[in-house]
Amino acid sequence: MLDCAIIGGGPAGLTAGLYTTRGGLENVVMYEKGMPGGQITQSSEIENYPGVTGEISGMDLMIPWPEQCQKFGLKHEMVEVTRVSKEGDVFTIHKADGSVDEARSVIIGTGSRPRRAGFAGEDTFFGRGVSTCATCDGFFYRGKEVAVIGGGDTALEEALYLAKICKKVYLIHRRDTFRSAPNTVARVKRTENIELVLNAVPEEVFGDASGVTGVRVKMNDGATRNIEVPGVFTFVGYDVNNQVLLQEDGNFLCDMTPAGEVVVDISMRTSVAGLFAAGDIRIAAPKQVVCAAGDGAVAALQAITYVDELLSH
Repeated sequence: MLDCAIIGGGPAGLTAGLYTTRGGLENVVMYEKGMPGGQITQSSEIENYPGVTGEISGMDLMIPWPEQCQKFGLKHEMVEVTRVSKEGDVFTIHKADGSVDEARSVIIGTGSRPRRAGFAGEDTFFGRGVSTCATCDGFFYRGKEVAVIGGGDTALEEALYLAKICKKVYLIHRRDTFRSAPNTVARVKRTENIELVLNAVPEEVFGDASGVTGVRVKMNDGATRNIEVPGVFTFVGYDVNNQVLLQEDGNFLCDMTPAGEVVVDISMRTSVAGLFAAGDIRIAAPKQVVCAAGDGAVAALQAITYVDELLSH
C-alpha cells in the first residue's frame, strides 16, 4: 500500500514528490511514462523562474529536479497510468501493463497538451511541417521562413526563439492585441525579422509530398493571403490530460469543469477525500512553472495531513 501515488512528472508532480517524501511519507511513487520534466522542457528560454538569472532552457531548468526528489526517497515508475479509481479509503492505480497498485492518497499532476488550431491540413501535415514545439523542430528551418500562429506568451516567446535561427517569422494572430506579457510584446515588435500578421486566422496549410509549402490566412476584411513557408508552428492553448480520472461508467472520479479541468479548493483538494490535483490540470491554472511547483507543494502537504489522519483512526 502506497502512502501517496503521484500521477505525472512535471513541475507539479516532482515538487509533490519532494514534499511528500521529505515530509515523512515513506512509500511514494511518481508515475511518469516518459522522462520527468513536463511541457516546460520544450521551452527554449526561461527568464521568469525566481532565483534563476540569465538565459536557461526549460530542459536545463528541470534536469536537477528528479535527482533532488529521489534523494528523499521518491520512486519513479516509468509506466502509463490509464485510470485511478477509489473504493472505501483505498485508491487503485490501473496501469497500462495490466497491473494495479493501491494507495492511501493520490496527487494528479498530468498537466496539459498543445491544442490543435483546427485549420484544414493541420492533421495531414502534422510532423511534416506543422509543429507545436519550436525547440524540437526549429532547427530544421534554420535560415528559412516560418509562420507562428497564436497570440499568448508561448506563441510570442517561441516566435522570438525562431527569429534567432530563421530568416523570417510571420506571427499570425486573430486580433490586433496580444495576451502576452507587455515586455514580451515589446521584444517581438522590436525584432526586425518578425512580421506581424494581425486580424487574421489560418484557413489552410498546404503542401506537397515533401511537406508544407505555405499557409493561407483570412483577414478580417474577408481578403485572403498565401504565406509561402516550409514550417508552421501553432501555439493556441492547451487541453488538460484528464483521462486518468475517467471511470468505466463514463463519469469522472471527481468534480470537473465543463472544460475538463479538475475542480479544487485553495488547498488543491478535489471533491474526493484523499485526491488532490496540482498544476495545469486544475481549475484556473496560471500555466506557469512556479505556480505548478507551488500547487505540488500545497497538494503534498495536504496529502501528508490526510494520510496521517487516516492512519490515526
